[in-house]
Amino acid sequence: MKKLLFLAVLILGAGLVLCSPAQAAAPIVQIDTSMGTILVRLDERKAPVTCANFLKYVKSGFYDGTIFHRVIKGFMIQGGGFTPDMKQKPTHAPIKNEASIQLRNSKYTIAMARTSAPDSATAQFFINTANNRFLDPDKASDGVGYAVFGRVIQGQKVVDAIEAVTTSDRHRFYKDMPVEPVVIRSMTVKSE
Repeated sequence: MKKLLFLAVLILGAGLVLCSPAQAAAPIVQIDTSMGTILVRLDERKAPVTCANFLKYVKSGFYDGTIFHRVIKGFMIQGGGFTPDMKQKPTHAPIKNEASIQLRNSKYTIAMARTSAPDSATAQFFINTANNRFLDPDKASDGVGYAVFGRVIQGQKVVDAIEAVTTSDRHRFYKDMPVEPVVIRSMTVKSE
């Protein structure tokens, strides 16, 4: 019995060495789209408010059936607020902007979309498809920037495919909309 207990402690101890607490705790969100699956690892240590807000929407099923409604080649893909018929979904209250130079708007990072008001982000997000340093606080024209809160760790080719879709100005207020809707079928938390 003592040998089994010792072996269990040894295995658990080795596991602690191989996987740091930060890695083990980082939530991974699976985004299943009509064009494939994207996995995003969130950075709760550097953007706790933003991650908590995003996870609240994910867990409630808010994003299921929404679309990527704005796609700009060489810039980003934006989604999480509209249904395929361009009805905007009601959201929770806006959150504090956590833009930080520690989390830059580099290619394949995920960030919160917002209006010109710094603390106006609710549910909409975007995935950078280029290194968009001009969105970081130290380079942003408003001196605030856009809050990055995670990174795509799998499905970069899906992001690239979404970025490459044909777009048009098919809705009177929205430009750069995919001609064929790119639907977010579901979002799920894979680990926490």
